[in-house]
Amino acid sequence: MADIRIGLWLDQPDSHFLDEILAMPGGEAAAACIQCGTCSGACPTVRFMDSSPREIMAFVRAGYRDRVLNSNTIWMCASCYSCYVRCPKEIKITDFMYKLKQIAMREGYKNPDAKRARILSKEFADNVKSLGRNNEMWLLLKYFLSTGIFSALKYTGMGLSLLRTGRLEIFPKKSKSVSDVRKIIAKSREEAAMRP
Repeated sequence: MADIRIGLWLDQPDSHFLDEILAMPGGEAAAACIQCGTCSGACPTVRFMDSSPREIMAFVRAGYRDRVLNSNTIWMCASCYSCYVRCPKEIKITDFMYKLKQIAMREGYKNPDAKRARILSKEFADNVKSLGRNNEMWLLLKYFLSTGIFSALKYTGMGLSLLRTGRLEIFPKKSKSVSDVRKIIAKSREEAAMRP
């Protein structure tokens, strides 16, 4: 926490950042947050984040644009919605993180985790489009082939444990409704292309 406070000392608040966020669809989440920390306690990836989801909400409200948009937190969000399910104010924090990612990409903010997050997202989408569902084994294999296969070695023990307990499938199974999933993906891309 000390490094965050020191970093805030150096950051210059942007008085328009909160207004910009509040004007976005879903941006009212920043004002609704009561800073209870439940989101951070529920987040499975918080240990990989440089600022917790609660801190990101506080930084948005304080106007720390650079701190928020340079943070790896917005890229490390697993989109699991655990934060939303447990939030006493029912804030869709995952959706809020997506909005912050969009701003960061639009404004050209660079984060080393952004590249890895984009690779993971692309491989996940390719998996779902191909199989109609995700297969974690193939997702991780493709991810580590793109980001550095040797970095996968530290997860060998966990992988073997997941294989032993049947929690990791080696051979992907195609969903019976893969054509329906592809139609949904095509429709969502079509709608996304029509948005400004």
